Amino acid sequence: MSEIEAGGRRRRKGSRPDAGGGIRKVNYRQLRNPFPPVSVFTPDRVEAMHRTSLRVLSELGVKVLLPEARQLFAKAGALVDEESQMVRIGREIVEAAIASAPKSFVLHGAVRERDVVMELGSLTFQTGAGCPHATDLVRGRRPGTMADLGELLKLAHHFDAIHMLSPMVEPQDVPVHLRHYDMTLAQLTISDKVPFVYARGTPQSLDTFEMIRDFRGLSDEEFEAGAHCFTIINTNSPRQIDIPMAQGLIDFARHGQLAIVTPFCLMGAMAPVTVAGALVLSHAEALAAITLNQLSRPGAPVCYGAFASSVDMKSGAPAFGTPEHAKANLGAGQLARHIGLPWRCAAGAATNVNDAQGAHETEISAWSSVLAGATITIHSAGWVEGGLSFSYEKMITDMEMVNTFAELCTPPGAEDGDLAFEALSEVQPGGHFFGCRHTMERYQAAFYEPVVADWSNFGSWTERGALDANHRATAIWQDIVQNAPAFSYDKDRADALKAFIAKRGAEGGAPPES
Repeated sequence: MSEIEAGGRRRRKGSRPDAGGGIRKVNYRQLRNPFPPVSVFTPDRVEAMHRTSLRVLSELGVKVLLPEARQLFAKAGALVDEESQMVRIGREIVEAAIASAPKSFVLHGAVRERDVVMELGSLTFQTGAGCPHATDLVRGRRPGTMADLGELLKLAHHFDAIHMLSPMVEPQDVPVHLRHYDMTLAQLTISDKVPFVYARGTPQSLDTFEMIRDFRGLSDEEFEAGAHCFTIINTNSPRQIDIPMAQGLIDFARHGQLAIVTPFCLMGAMAPVTVAGALVLSHAEALAAITLNQLSRPGAPVCYGAFASSVDMKSGAPAFGTPEHAKANLGAGQLARHIGLPWRCAAGAATNVNDAQGAHETEISAWSSVLAGATITIHSAGWVEGGLSFSYEKMITDMEMVNTFAELCTPPGAEDGDLAFEALSEVQPGGHFFGCRHTMERYQAAFYEPVVADWSNFGSWTERGALDANHRATAIWQDIVQNAPAFSYDKDRADALKAFIAKRGAEGGAPPES
């Protein structure tokens, strides 16, 4: 596989020549954010939001539904009211948790080339996630299935600028007490990227940990010494941590796996209508969850997260890519930097189909996430209907944006050859550079190859059938799915994994906890 093909940019052969005629390797697998973080609040307002969040935790408290979690808080000195299940957390407890949480750690893929560093300054992307429906122009909108998830995992594996796997659709043709088995099997046998694990109770988490550990050929000690999978922990805004999420924070910490804490605060609905007020609530909930995680095992890998956007106050429907969404992303980045933790932000689209609205919403929100310095940007490709559907075509058209971000992480050449004085000498005034030696040495791979964009003129485009980007995307995802190279994995471990799944299924599986 060539470097360009590995980067997920199709139809390009070979790698890009550098200024000296050599090959410039393109690596989209480990990215560093090239942009200085953008601020939307002044430093004193960021400090005020942080202080107000601490005040929320100490004076108002958080409702924690899991008894074991309340016990951990009580042992640390928090004020716990068992009757109301309210937990009031003092500033010193939160600050100790922030101090113990690692500021940098590695999230391990199946091979070292798939490892990603979680720290401020790193840049990773995930597709959209958690959608109950799948949609494409060929088969229409439908409940998600395991077959859909398998196809979408092939698409996610194809593009190197997607660094971590996501539950792109919920396979509703598999019962929930068995679903985690099939989803994990698919992730491990279709891709070598970092897998996702749902936190739906201890039995499901432990099942999945065992599957990943054995398939990766790790001992218990090796598995728990490094993060090999991750989960998303969503608080129940406002100010509540439910049983599965609290249990997930505890289980993932105790087994050394990554919990990404993400309050979902819709302004005017589950959070105050102002950007600053929503961020105060989001920050308080994130700090409470991170504190529980660190009380379970100090030093456990954990990521701060934020997902605050506005709603259409006429209908109550979520809205993404709005100015408020962008401002909230930028503000969340300031709060993440204030406590120094790697963090997760989000793009998103509320559009119902893959159209111009969806493109604008996703790109505006993704840009704000990148400029906010997010370590992880989720929902960067494929998300429509505010997460109710995953669009195959939008996955492809969004990858135009994601791959552009990845390419922007590669500095342009500025060596003497790139300055092109010889080319300027060769081409006379009024001439052109199409055929000069400098261009011909570089033209085969001198420019970014689009995923789906067509830059031909109107006449050529019409002669080829006048397909718009949406319909071109259909042909591209079909080609990727149908012609995906066979993924290499240990067949004996796969057979053992299938035997484990059959055994656990016969025993009744693992019903989710509620």
